[in-house]
Amino acid sequence: MEISILNDRYEINQQLSRKAGRQTLLALDRETGEQVVIKLLTFSSEFEWESLKLFERETQTLKTLSHPTIPKYLNSFELNEEDTKGFALVQTYIAAPSLESHIKSGRTFSEVEIKQIAESLLETLIYLHTQHPPVIHRDIKPSNVLLVNRSGNYVGQTYLVDFGAVQTAAFKNSDSFTVVGTYGYMPPEQFSGRTTPVSDLYSLGATLIYLVTGQHPANLMTDDLQLEFGQSTTLSPELTRWLQRLVQPTPSQRFANASEALEALKNPQVQELELPQSNPLVVR
Repeated sequence: MEISILNDRYEINQQLSRKAGRQTLLALDRETGEQVVIKLLTFSSEFEWESLKLFERETQTLKTLSHPTIPKYLNSFELNEEDTKGFALVQTYIAAPSLESHIKSGRTFSEVEIKQIAESLLETLIYLHTQHPPVIHRDIKPSNVLLVNRSGNYVGQTYLVDFGAVQTAAFKNSDSFTVVGTYGYMPPEQFSGRTTPVSDLYSLGATLIYLVTGQHPANLMTDDLQLEFGQSTTLSPELTRWLQRLVQPTPSQRFANASEALEALKNPQVQELELPQSNPLVVR
């Protein structure tokens, strides 16, 4: 990208990522002196109208959210430069590496740390899923979870980022659906465009399994769509069963919601409760 100043305000410092007409930039907000993240969707040969729909959805959703573990919406504007036209979304910058970066750098996580990460992310999901309407992230994976440096006996604070695949019932469309997400971390129902809050639980489980095995879930053996990972870890039977419940192929066999999953994580005996019978809200 050739331009260095956006909207007469944001000084571009670095391109963080680029994919199919979309860019993520690190910039300096000249008005506040703070670093920010700018997501750009530009009109080019790679442009897809579906991307614009998802971009607008992400912008509108972030405007409604306020949680310490989620990037804060700051601004959005139309980009109308001579050589670059499109839309921009500005959000707070979180200076922390992703879980994927931690693993690739050789870091390993103890069972206690895995539980701490799970608890933190479940608290975030409880917030998202209890919005009206519920907010479903649909793309939880190691690269979309940031982790700050550990503090004492605590693994560090997690942050859930990149709401580019977000879905809510407010955007439900019975005539069409969009398959979004990342292979290996998507639950089976997401391939048909049907997602519920428990779809995020599956993705969380797959993310945690990546942390304990160091392997991409798509590379793990499966048994009737069930991820097989027990032989690759030294986890306690209780945590192994809890993770297995998260990644059940059938949504109704998972925990009913993030609150139930958190309670079962803190109190393993809760996992012996009967599986939920109610059908969760389905959105497309």
